[in-house]
Amino acid sequence: MKILSLLLSAFALLPGALHAQNLTGDWQGTLKAGPRDLRVVFKISRNPDETLKAQMISVDQGGQPIPVSSVTQNGPGVKLKVDLIGGSFEGALNADATSLSGTWTQGPAPLPLTLARATPQTAWAIPEPPPPPKAMAADADPAFEVATIKPSRPETQGRGFTMRGGQVMTINTSVSNLISFAYDLHDRQISGGPAWMESDKFDITGKPDAPGQPNLLQMKAMVRKLLADRFQLKFHMEKKELSVYAIVPGKAAHKLTKNTTSTNAIPSLMFPRLGMLPARNATLAEFAQVMQSAALDRPVVDQTGLQGRYDFTLTWTPDEFQFTSFGPRPPQPAEAATAPDLFTAFQEQLGLKLEGKKAPADVLVVDRAEKPSEN
Repeated sequence: MKILSLLLSAFALLPGALHAQNLTGDWQGTLKAGPRDLRVVFKISRNPDETLKAQMISVDQGGQPIPVSSVTQNGPGVKLKVDLIGGSFEGALNADATSLSGTWTQGPAPLPLTLARATPQTAWAIPEPPPPPKAMAADADPAFEVATIKPSRPETQGRGFTMRGGQVMTINTSVSNLISFAYDLHDRQISGGPAWMESDKFDITGKPDAPGQPNLLQMKAMVRKLLADRFQLKFHMEKKELSVYAIVPGKAAHKLTKNTTSTNAIPSLMFPRLGMLPARNATLAEFAQVMQSAALDRPVVDQTGLQGRYDFTLTWTPDEFQFTSFGPRPPQPAEAATAPDLFTAFQEQLGLKLEGKKAPADVLVVDRAEKPSEN
């Protein structure tokens, strides 16, 4: 009887144990981020091969789905990585698989977060994301219809070029940064000009004078016109042999994922933290440009021969020669210290190689630049 009783007890526990492994569904919880309470939802489902996939939605920040890079489960332990914003959730399922208790990490200080399995009765209403903006005509040659240029706040970290709504924005950018972006140059390819071109930082917001969302090339054309109009930039070009980094094919096939988004869509190439670049809808040339402008100490050229747009995430531990233009380094999450160096990460994560070599390169010589005209 004792043996039969034990068998029956084990059998009675089995359905709960199986259910506890079922992560699919919607999980929701409130993140206390400083003075704000942010409701977040993770929608977990299965791929055709039975692996797990997910999306993250910040209900109080517009409801736009953010792809979850990976979903891993080890017994009751669950980890969700959201590389696009440099975040991750790590927690444990309770016995009846109705809640996940753990922490959200996005920066050096983890925050407690408990996720509850949503039911039709408890699920939060998620706002409809805005429709994708209509693309600007491919043959349009836009300028800023109007642009506001303001000094950046001294405490601002990092820098960026982006679109928000119908506006083109730059954040914490110097004139040298604007030149690098507009002309696809590294700092070493810019010569001459007054010292304030590097020391003074600006936030720029402006609307294109043509309808629709500009693509990346059109954004760069807008910044070139802004430099000439508002900063009175004048220059000439020279050729010099410089030390560069070349992105070249690896020994085996690359590990990049082809992106099927509209070719006019703006690529996403923003660093959520130093040493992490989740690239979406990016060409290898665009990837090379952002690496040279933000991370590396010399120009970067794409010599892979790969065409088209790709999705990938590159994570590495920066050395003391990388990200020097970003100023003092903010504290990094513990997992950042376990990542490989950049050259190893290129091979292991992308299936590509980064090689140092000498090559002839364009150099932009500044003949004139003035502080920005009034808004």
